[in-house]
Amino acid sequence: MRKQRAKVVRVGVDLAKSVVQVHAVDAGGAVIAAKQLPRAGFLPWCEQLPQGCLVAIEACSAAHHWARRLLAMGIDVRLVAPAFVAPYRMSGKTGKNDANDAAAICEAASRPQMRFVPVKTPDQQSWRAIHTLREGYIIERGSCMNRARGVLAEFGVLFPLSTEKFHNELLGVLRGSDDELTPLARMALRKCLAHFDELEGQIAWCTQQIERHVATDPRAKLAMSVFGVGALTASALVASVGNMNHFKNGRQFSAWLGLVPRMSSTGGRPKLGPITKRGDAYLRKLLVLGGRAVLTAVSRRDDAFSKWAVQLHARVGWSKAIVAIANKNARILWGVLSEGRDRSEDPRH
Repeated sequence: MRKQRAKVVRVGVDLAKSVVQVHAVDAGGAVIAAKQLPRAGFLPWCEQLPQGCLVAIEACSAAHHWARRLLAMGIDVRLVAPAFVAPYRMSGKTGKNDANDAAAICEAASRPQMRFVPVKTPDQQSWRAIHTLREGYIIERGSCMNRARGVLAEFGVLFPLSTEKFHNELLGVLRGSDDELTPLARMALRKCLAHFDELEGQIAWCTQQIERHVATDPRAKLAMSVFGVGALTASALVASVGNMNHFKNGRQFSAWLGLVPRMSSTGGRPKLGPITKRGDAYLRKLLVLGGRAVLTAVSRRDDAFSKWAVQLHARVGWSKAIVAIANKNARILWGVLSEGRDRSEDPRH
């Protein structure tokens, strides 16, 4: 087996929680090894690979961790986006399993035009974790408020939707006595209010950390020079994209975010649909929200970008204009971060 291992030129790896499926081929594409390894046996197996061997991993959970471990061993590692792997699965959608996925990853990595996912650093993943936790706390806060509203509605108490008013309004209800709330219901709602306050504290802490990130990271500061990009977007962008030069141009970056229209063209007749919504959904959402903020403010500005946005709004309507602004800002961000140029210094901005 040691002699066969020396012939391996490319390995496809499908990760799972407790096992790792590998698919190794030689220079001619012949299969050298297709086996399932225990998690603890994966790195020792990789240590036996020849110098210059390419190891391709699907960009899923823990992929960046394994990639960093393999890079430290001197192995050439590439991360392949799941969307680029599926077309190379020979058995199609009906034959998905670990072995077929590993073979598809290996085949996808062999394509000359394949685009790979940059390996994130621990710092990038740490900052992205703050964003992920913050989003989760916000969802939990909404659920907590809705539960309280549902309980109060059963007792004939109507409650406002505003998050800002929730604490004081619920506290007022609990201190009052002109309703049908029983002592047990009041006790339960007090616990609900305490949970709400705890979530508010968690969200505030995450927001403070994100603001600190933007204040100390020069690339995040550059991103914030773009009209419509705030602290959340700037921090998430730096945490999600290590080096903007991995993208050939701004359109490729925008396509990676899923902000370009779907195409279904044939016979020279172009047909464009809604945006693809591929890539990073969280970052795309932040850019779209930033586009909405831009469109709200452009009527009070007189620069070229704002004039373009006003004309765009008049031509295509509110929703399409917001997405178009998000698309344009994605391209601008690519230029700003790849060139290291502050957008606020641009007289056209």
